[in-house]
Amino acid sequence: MTDLHPTDDWARAQDAADPLRDFRAQFHIPRHDGAEMAYFCGNSLGLQPKGARAYVDEVMDKWARDAVEGHFLEPAPWMPYHELVRDGIAQVVGAQPSEVVAMNSLTANLHLMMVSFFRPDAQRNVILMEAGAFPSDRHAMASQLHAHGLSVDAHLVEVEPDREDGTFSMAAIERAIAEHRDRLALVLWPGVQYRTGQAFDLKEIARLGHAAGAIVGFDLAHAVGNLPLQLHDSGADFAVWCHYKYMNSGPGAVAGCFVHERHAHTDRPRFAGWWGHDQATRFRMGPEFVPTPGADGWQLSNPPILGLAPLRASLDLFTQAGMPALRAKSERLTGHLEALIRAHLGDVLQIVTPASPAERGCQLSLRVAGGRGMTGRSAGRALFECLGARGVLGDWREPDVIRISPAPLYNTHADVLRFVRTVQEWQA
Repeated sequence: MTDLHPTDDWARAQDAADPLRDFRAQFHIPRHDGAEMAYFCGNSLGLQPKGARAYVDEVMDKWARDAVEGHFLEPAPWMPYHELVRDGIAQVVGAQPSEVVAMNSLTANLHLMMVSFFRPDAQRNVILMEAGAFPSDRHAMASQLHAHGLSVDAHLVEVEPDREDGTFSMAAIERAIAEHRDRLALVLWPGVQYRTGQAFDLKEIARLGHAAGAIVGFDLAHAVGNLPLQLHDSGADFAVWCHYKYMNSGPGAVAGCFVHERHAHTDRPRFAGWWGHDQATRFRMGPEFVPTPGADGWQLSNPPILGLAPLRASLDLFTQAGMPALRAKSERLTGHLEALIRAHLGDVLQIVTPASPAERGCQLSLRVAGGRGMTGRSAGRALFECLGARGVLGDWREPDVIRISPAPLYNTHADVLRFVRTVQEWQA
């Protein structure tokens, strides 16, 4: 039970009892006015693991020493380098190793998946997604429709949230799928909605979509490394995500992709590149494309080795900590943050994110309900800027949401208490 009148001693005691407490020391924590920041922005860019530099230096040293022979020489030869992250990614997302691959960026992977899995015909030609989706997803959907000669107005269904707080009930998703079931080609849904922080039951959405005869894919940008996922068991056809948020792999990090094993030998059309060609015959340089079975078969070009190196460092930490332990700590941290806000800041902050831990990850999305005689966007921006000026860093999403995301690998109860006290100081 959260102490609703916490002290510094209370926070220190909670952190001292944390079984994951030593992982914070494995990250570079930004500083503000000489002291460590309270960094709540892992949902936007995760902190740098201290082990990342060694992996990058290893690649740089190999390049200097071995040049082209670095593709073949130990340690960590570059030819199979992407395989070094395969098992770790599979563990984090709950997949078979052959179902995942690190490649490209999220939206590039989404386009590659839609080339194969969005195949509209005269009957099924509708994409269903959430209203208010991250713009890149909507741009991708719209451009895919245009590429098939279809209009956004007629062929893109955007499900509106039905709860007062702007979140979705499963009933709303089910109704939308049922309403459009005869025309539905693809359901593309987030694992966690970026603005509200709402998490979804992926297995149930996949079941509903498949029952309607549609392909089901997920954008897991805000879910991977945040929630325990079971992608294989969910039955999803595909999923895409980035590694620079909760996966702490650096700005613009190489992204990830999942293709369910039932599509491992698919004859669906795809945009092909030589790195997706079967490894046994790739270097025969033949004109016919023979895809590698599994997710590897969607690769285009040889991977950026320097870009993959930091991901190895992050996966080392995720493997050591384990997603069950990370999730347990996440529920404690975010639960304590929620309880303290409701107890001490209820007249200032409105929590948009669902209260049920089953419907959220680390993130709480907050709106300023009052304080300093202001409400709405102006109050939100004023508080956001005050937090940053005092070394408490969340992020801002238009039109009026502050996102605060305690990441269990490096955030603490002391960080949470510092956020609450800073808001109280601003309000005073």
